[in-house]
Amino acid sequence: MMPGGIISYNQIMEFTAAQIAAFLHGEIQGNAEVKVHNVTKIEEGEPGTLSFLANPKYEKYLYTSKSSIILINKDLQLKQPVSATLIRVDNAYEAFAALLQLYEQSKAKSSGISSLCSIDKTAVLGAGLYIGDFAVISGNVQIGNNTRIYPQVYIGENAKIGDNTTLYPGVKVYHDCIIGSGCIIHAGTVIGSDGFGFASMETGEYKKIPQLGNVVIEDDVELGSNVSVDRATMGSTFIRKGVKLDNLIQVAHNVDIGEHTVIAAQSGIAGSAKIGARCMFGGQVAINGHISIADDIKIGAQSGVANNIAEKGGMYLGTPVQKISSARRAYAIFVNLPTMFRDLYQLKREVEEHKKTHS
Repeated sequence: MMPGGIISYNQIMEFTAAQIAAFLHGEIQGNAEVKVHNVTKIEEGEPGTLSFLANPKYEKYLYTSKSSIILINKDLQLKQPVSATLIRVDNAYEAFAALLQLYEQSKAKSSGISSLCSIDKTAVLGAGLYIGDFAVISGNVQIGNNTRIYPQVYIGENAKIGDNTTLYPGVKVYHDCIIGSGCIIHAGTVIGSDGFGFASMETGEYKKIPQLGNVVIEDDVELGSNVSVDRATMGSTFIRKGVKLDNLIQVAHNVDIGEHTVIAAQSGIAGSAKIGARCMFGGQVAINGHISIADDIKIGAQSGVANNIAEKGGMYLGTPVQKISSARRAYAIFVNLPTMFRDLYQLKREVEEHKKTHS
C-alpha cells in the first residue's frame, strides 16, 4: 500500500468522470465529461490522469494536484478550491483498487499452451489454460480451468492446482502439494521443499529426517516472490483461505496459518506453529515453533514471539513480545537509560562522599 497514490501504470483505457462515477457509484463534483487515460500519485498528478486521496497526510496535494480526476471520501470537507473533477465515494482507496482490478481484467493476456513446455501424458488439464515456455508439468498433475502457468514453472508429481490460479515465472511446486482456486503465487516462490528436520547423532553429525507430508494452500491465497513454504514432516503445512504473504517469508514444516491472515516481508514462522485467523504481522516478525497465536492478533515489525498468545484481539510489540501498552512504557524507559545511568552513577558518588564525610 502506498498512502495517497500508487505507482503509475501506462496505457490505461480512456474513461470519462461520468463513466468512472457510474462504475463506483460515486458522486461527481466538477466536469463529468473530463477524460483520463492513466493513473498517478496525487502529488505527481498530470492532466489526463486519475489519482485518489485516502490518507489525510496527503490532503495538501488535493489543492495543488494537476490530475484531471481525483477520488475522495464522501465525508471529506474541502478547505480550498480544487481544480480537478472530484468523485466522492465511500472509501477512496477501495474504489481506486476496484478501478485497477477493472483495468487489469481488461488487459490482453497470453493464452494457449507453448510447444516448448513439457507436459506428462498422465496430467489432467482444464480448459482455457495458459502454459508458458519451458514450464514442466509432471505425472498425474491436475490443473483446473483458466489457470495461468508462466514460463519456467515446475509442478511436481501428483500436485493439484485449482481454477483461475496464477503461477508466475520460476515458481516451484513440489510433489503432492495442493493449491486452491483464485490463488496468485509470485516469481521464485517454492511450495513443498523439505522441512528443516535433522536428528542429532552421538557422533555430532546430523541425520536427515524424511519429510513425508505436503503443503495445502486453500483458495484466494496470494504469496509474494521468493517465499518458501516447507512440506510437513507428516500430514500437511496449511495456508488457509484468503491468506496474504509478502515477499521473502519462511513458513516451516507443519505450520498452520489461519484464514485471512496477512504477514509482511522477511518474517519467519518456525515448525508446527499455529497462527489464528485475521492476524496481521509486520515485517521481520519471528514466530517460535510449536506455539499457538489466537485470532485477530496484531504484531509489530521486528517482534519475536516465543510463547503462546491465547487471548484474541490484542496488539503486541517487541522481543520478547509483550502487549503494546507495556512495550511502549518499556521503550520509554529504554531510551532514557543513558540519562538514568548517569544520574544513578552521580547519586552513587554523592552517597559515597557522604559516607566518607560522616564516618
